[in-house]
Amino acid sequence: MTTESDLKKAGFAEVTASLQTILRPYEPHLVLQASSEKGYSLNTRYIMKNGQPLFFGSVQPQKNYVSFYLMPVYVFPDLLQGVSAELRNRMQGKSCFNFKVIDAALFNELAELTRRGFEQYQAAGYI
Repeated sequence: MTTESDLKKAGFAEVTASLQTILRPYEPHLVLQASSEKGYSLNTRYIMKNGQPLFFGSVQPQKNYVSFYLMPVYVFPDLLQGVSAELRNRMQGKSCFNFKVIDAALFNELAELTRRGFEQYQAAGYI
């Protein structure tokens, strides 16, 4: 018997996979930190003063949504200028976007934001 929880997990798996496709093109230029059903995460090779690599982004399935973390928007908040109200409404904190379902328009906007963030990291010498 399929439960509501099972249906939610299946839907979140699709959301997770779709969000991961936004980050995957950057994998050759970054360090794959994690890739499992628990999450997908990319770091830069740039080592910060605390000895840790600078984080780039990740996709993390949670209980009630899937989180997309994009550190360039934290490091360079000006990247968020011009972001739609709909995408801003998905933000939790300074660099996290939460989704329950696939939204092609918002995912396309997030992909463009990720591209710009990658380019900003490159220009700053982090990549």
